[in-house]
Amino acid sequence: MKTKGFFPRLWRWTKKVFLILFISQFVYIILLKWVDPPITITQFVSWITGHGLKRDYVGKNSIAANAKLAVISSEDQLFADHSGFDWKSIKKAMAYNKRKPGRTHGASTISQQVAKNVFLWQGRSWIRKALEVYFTFMIELVWGKKRILELYLNISEMGKGIYGIESASRHIFNKQAKNLSRQEAAMIAASLPNPKIFTVKPESRHVAFRSSWILVQMNHFQDDPDIQKLLQ
Repeated sequence: MKTKGFFPRLWRWTKKVFLILFISQFVYIILLKWVDPPITITQFVSWITGHGLKRDYVGKNSIAANAKLAVISSEDQLFADHSGFDWKSIKKAMAYNKRKPGRTHGASTISQQVAKNVFLWQGRSWIRKALEVYFTFMIELVWGKKRILELYLNISEMGKGIYGIESASRHIFNKQAKNLSRQEAAMIAASLPNPKIFTVKPESRHVAFRSSWILVQMNHFQDDPDIQKLLQ
């Protein structure tokens, strides 16, 4: 008899826990439309593993348009147009990974990267990817493109233990993020796939080559009216 009563009670408590978690994460998503995240899992792991944690959140008006244009040109050229996912690139990446299972070719948009870096952990499990899809949908719905881009530039790792464009600008170029030149912004954007390896100072070969390509892309996209709205 006791066993019969235990499972219904367990089920009721489980539903309550999931309901509380769901409401909590929804409230947190709404808060982050205006409030910067106190810390992310990636930042916490960086701190406890001895890589350090240097960050300095700044508002979108304190970030140079050059920096915004550089990361869009480098990381997600369709950012202004898609709803969180670049399905064409995802299909290409899946086909590439199927052909070459020993390698991994990503296709994450800026929105997906923000969803992962703000709410989740690093890794490639299907559970994390499923949660990434949910959070990407939610931030596109609740935050909008300008807030997503602002947080991307504030929470992305841009050096060993260095998070955000302001900390990177001060550490690498000894200036504020709002004063970054096109070349400097392109160099930081070029390091983003793996800033611990693709260093800006000393300038790695990858950064030297890719920053030149990013500058060309910036010249191409700078007059796009949809992108111009995001740079304001």
